[in-house]
Amino acid sequence: MNIASVEDDKGQSALIREMLTSAGYTCESFQSGAQFLRTLREHAFDLVVLDWQLPDMSGYDILTWVRQNFGRHPPILFLTSRSLERDIVMGLDAGADDYMIKPVRRPEFIARVAALLRRTSIVKRSGEVNFAVGDYVIDVNERTISLRQMPIAISPREFDLALFLFCNVGRLVSRDVIEKSIWGRTTESRSRTVDTYLSRLRLKLSLSPENGVRLVSVYSYGYRFEATAKAPDDATQGR
Repeated sequence: MNIASVEDDKGQSALIREMLTSAGYTCESFQSGAQFLRTLREHAFDLVVLDWQLPDMSGYDILTWVRQNFGRHPPILFLTSRSLERDIVMGLDAGADDYMIKPVRRPEFIARVAALLRRTSIVKRSGEVNFAVGDYVIDVNERTISLRQMPIAISPREFDLALFLFCNVGRLVSRDVIEKSIWGRTTESRSRTVDTYLSRLRLKLSLSPENGVRLVSVYSYGYRFEATAKAPDDATQGR
C-alpha cells in the first residue's frame, strides 16, 4: 500500500514515515501542498495523511481540491494540531475520512490507517462502483444506497457498514471482524456497538426477504448477510 504524507515539519514527517514503513506500508513524504498535488496528477495513492497547516496552502484547500477532482478516492486522514470541534467538523464535512489530533499516538494511528485501507480494499473487491444486490443498488463512488431507485439517507459510518455487508453476501462474519473492518479495532466483549449499528441499518434499509436480502444474527458469534429468493406475491400463491 502506497501512502502519501503531506507534512511540512521535518521531524513530524520523519516520524510518520517511520511509523508507516515499520507497519509494512510504503510512504512518500511531501513538504508542500503544490508538490503533493503535482505528484497526485501522475501517481495514485492508497491513502493520504494530511496536515492542515502547510507553507503554501491549507490542508483544507488540498482536501477540497482532491474531492472536487478525484471524488472519494484516495481516502484522506487529517493529522493536525487543530483540535477545536469546529475544525474537526469542518474537515469531515469537506470530505476527510478520519481526523486525528497531534501528538500522534502510534497504536491508534496505525489502527486508523489500517481501517481506512480496509475500507478501500472492500471497494476494490466489489469490482464495480455501482452494483446491485436484491432490490438494492450500491453506488460506491457516490456512497449511496437505493432501494427500488429510492435513495436511503444513512450516515457515512452506516454506509461503510452497509457496503461491508453487501460485499460479503453469504459469509458468516464475526463481530470482531466487523469491528476491525469498520472501526479499526475491537471493543470490549460487552459492547453493543456492532449490534446497535446493524439494528439501525436493518430498519433504515428495510433489510428483509421482501427486498431480496436477509440479515441473520448467529448467537454469540456474529452475522450472516444473505441474498434471498423473493416470495411470490399473493396472486401467484393462489394459483
